[in-house]
Amino acid sequence: MTKLTAEQDFPKMDVAKLGGGTLTLGQPQEGRDWQLVVVYRGLHCPICKKYLAQLEKLQSQFHEIGVDVIAVSGDPEEKAKSMAEEDNLTLPIGYDLSLEQMAELGLYISDPRSPQETDRPFAEPATFVINDEGKLQIIDISNAPFARPELEGLLNGLKFVRDKGYPVRGTHKAA
Repeated sequence: MTKLTAEQDFPKMDVAKLGGGTLTLGQPQEGRDWQLVVVYRGLHCPICKKYLAQLEKLQSQFHEIGVDVIAVSGDPEEKAKSMAEEDNLTLPIGYDLSLEQMAELGLYISDPRSPQETDRPFAEPATFVINDEGKLQIIDISNAPFARPELEGLLNGLKFVRDKGYPVRGTHKAA
């Protein structure tokens, strides 16, 4: 498993986009210069459903400060589509994130507890904020569905970072 570090170049990668085409993780769209990438566990996760519903509500506020928003999982297309339809999500959703891509992002990967949960290994939640230089500004990688950044706090923090030119934190190199 790779360990991503603050201020390193984000490893850009393409994933299939719900509705057609591809999304490039780490490449903001529609004139925005930063990107928020939210990795969610999948359709089987009720906490993910609530989290993405909140992200949907805040999406326009992230856009107002120049931050593109995307969500991605290892779910196949039909499950990603069900997730989007259940909560009327309009945010860009990537699917079929491969085990290799999960490892490249340094994600924790879990095996299903039963066939009723899901039918394949899946990524645990993660949040990446990539700045206008393509570097990791914020990294939050969890090994459990219960620990993830509070989205309004993240939004307010990004407003501060962008307004004040606040530097990337956590870059000290031990001797």
